[in-house]
Amino acid sequence: MNVNLHAPLIARKEILINAPISQVWTTLTDINNWPEWQPDVNTARLEGELAQGTVFRWKALGLNITSVIRELATHKKIGWTGRSIGMQAIHIWTFESLENGVQVSTQESLDGWFPRLLKLFDREFLSKSLTASLQVLKKEAERRAGSGNL
Repeated sequence: MNVNLHAPLIARKEILINAPISQVWTTLTDINNWPEWQPDVNTARLEGELAQGTVFRWKALGLNITSVIRELATHKKIGWTGRSIGMQAIHIWTFESLENGVQVSTQESLDGWFPRLLKLFDREFLSKSLTASLQVLKKEAERRAGSGNL
C-alpha cells in the first residue's frame, strides 16, 4: 500500500514516542476511543474486529469519513483508505521499536476536488495535520504508559 503520489496534498511526518511499542500501537488502533484523546475527532466507530477489510466510520473537522483498513501488521504498520465528500485519502502509519522509544512515521495523500480547493488556501494543511496527529498520539501514548519514560 502506498500513498497517491499524484494527489494534490501529500505529506509525511515522524516522531519519537517514549513508550513501549505495544502502548503506542494500542493507542492508535483503538479507533473507538479516538474522540477521547484526539481533539479534532468527534466520533469514531470500528465496525468489527481490527482486521484488514474492516470498515470504520468517523467524524473529524466536521467531515463524515468512511474508512477501510487495507493493511495491518501488528506493531509494525496500519494503513487505511478513507472517503468523504469530494475527497479520497490514503493514510499509512509505521512503527519501529528503538532503544529509546518508538519511531512512528505517518504519510497521507488527499485527492479529489476538496483537497484541490484546500491547497489553494493552505498548501501546508496536510503537513500541519499530520504533525498535530503525531503530537497528540505521543502525548496520549506516553500518558498511558505512565511517566513518559520506558
